[in-house]
Amino acid sequence: MLKNNAYSYGWLSISLHWLTAILILGMFALGLWMVELDFYSAWYKDAPHYHKSIGLILAALIGFRLICKLIQIKPLGEGKPWEQRTAGMVHLLLYSGLLGMFLTGYLISTADGRGIDIFNLMTLPSMGEWFEHQEDLAGEIHEWLAYALMTLVALHVLAALKHHFIDKDATLIKMIKPLTKSKD
Repeated sequence: MLKNNAYSYGWLSISLHWLTAILILGMFALGLWMVELDFYSAWYKDAPHYHKSIGLILAALIGFRLICKLIQIKPLGEGKPWEQRTAGMVHLLLYSGLLGMFLTGYLISTADGRGIDIFNLMTLPSMGEWFEHQEDLAGEIHEWLAYALMTLVALHVLAALKHHFIDKDATLIKMIKPLTKSKD
């Protein structure tokens, strides 16, 4: 089952979810590691290149994921109404935070007027410096957004585990494998 149904997510949504999760966690780890590199490190130039390239691919993936969310049905929610509203708010904050990360990353990388090379295959052009001290200010916001996103990711994971182990509903299972009917 490629598409979502009323009871579960399809393989496309499941694959996009887990690929996005892996990339977000990997980007956070890479970001933490690369800011500690000094000028003499062999990775001083390569780590930011990979971080930017993967970040732009992640941005495109998130865009594709949002389009898929808009054109596919959403499976029936699990849990109490307040839990479903909270989940919706957390998802909105996750997507908003990612958008902020992409924008601030772009502002950091293009403040000097150079575009962003994507794995040396193509270049996303720069729109130049938009405001004074752009690289520094965008860098601060980028860092704080990264920590905020990791906090939201942790809450998201804890909520999924709560649904699975305490509520014993199908919330987590629906994001692991497609179901053809309700598990309850």
